[in-house]
Amino acid sequence: MQKIDRSSKLVATWLLIGVGMTVIQIALGGITRLTGSGLSITQWDVVTGALPPLNEQQWLLEFNKYRQTPQFQYLNFEFTVSDFKFIFFWEWFHRLWARTIGLVFAIGFVYFLVKRHFKKEMVQPLLLLFVLGALQGAIGWIMVASGLTGDAVYVKPTRLALHFIFALGLLAYTYWFALSLLVKPQQIVFNAGLRKWNLALIAVLVLQLLYGALMAGHKAANIAATWPTINGAWIPDHLTNGDSFFINAIDNKIWVHFVHRGLAYLLMMLIAIWSYKLYKTKGSLLFNYLRTMPIAFVLMQVLLGILTVLSSSHIVAGTWGMFEWMAELHQLVGMLLLLVLVSILYVVRARKI
Repeated sequence: MQKIDRSSKLVATWLLIGVGMTVIQIALGGITRLTGSGLSITQWDVVTGALPPLNEQQWLLEFNKYRQTPQFQYLNFEFTVSDFKFIFFWEWFHRLWARTIGLVFAIGFVYFLVKRHFKKEMVQPLLLLFVLGALQGAIGWIMVASGLTGDAVYVKPTRLALHFIFALGLLAYTYWFALSLLVKPQQIVFNAGLRKWNLALIAVLVLQLLYGALMAGHKAANIAATWPTINGAWIPDHLTNGDSFFINAIDNKIWVHFVHRGLAYLLMMLIAIWSYKLYKTKGSLLFNYLRTMPIAFVLMQVLLGILTVLSSSHIVAGTWGMFEWMAELHQLVGMLLLLVLVSILYVVRARKI
């Protein structure tokens, strides 16, 4: 039985720490969005921005910058410095955690390089990992900048969705890299049919998560705070608004809401069928463990989605309540479901090479 060498274990542990920190970072992004904090810091200072204002004069300076934004002028014009400090904290902490992730990876990279733990085949994936991390930071700022001009009081939903999907891509890639160092050849299962299902399910899930981000960006949950129907109808009115199909698909709130729900039901049914196929397949202990997870996570995800929609009718501005808890958990379970599908995709291969 092939064993995993010490270097691979150490590098994989480092990568999995990064995976955990990225999950927290995406969760912090959700809190930032739900508290309306994303536009509180109007500049992107990679080094100096690591420190928050340290005295009242600095707080007033930052507050005055925020007062020039459309969000303050059109939405939060009654904010005091105390109100501003609350939203500033979440955006600052979100950015600080991103810097911390960068430091963890940079320090780990230097350490493993000096100790010669990196193998030749690890170099290219590591370089790509750093490029993806830098790209994600840049997309984050492009997203924030979209809410600082004109009459925008929030970031553009499409840019929020792009930022979220890129974060998930970075998360999945880092996790895949760790799996490549930890999973033993004898734990691999060969089944082309199951793998095709797996790839299709990941595609549907990514589309579902994309529409979840559009739901968040448009604040479309409470446009239909009912279940199982959408405001009393299975197919709601005004699904099209006269624009092109593409514009309608990303900008029409009721369309976004309808598609997000529909994809959830489709994903649940497909995973139920796939799980049946998984249970009929013989495999390694790792495979047997993983196959129990998809149906459990998708059922949990659907339940949390329903509770999020129903609690959206009780949203109170500036207050963290049931809706915010449900929305945050809904996002978290969606990420975990993605990681489960990625795990099975790594373990189940089409054929022996």
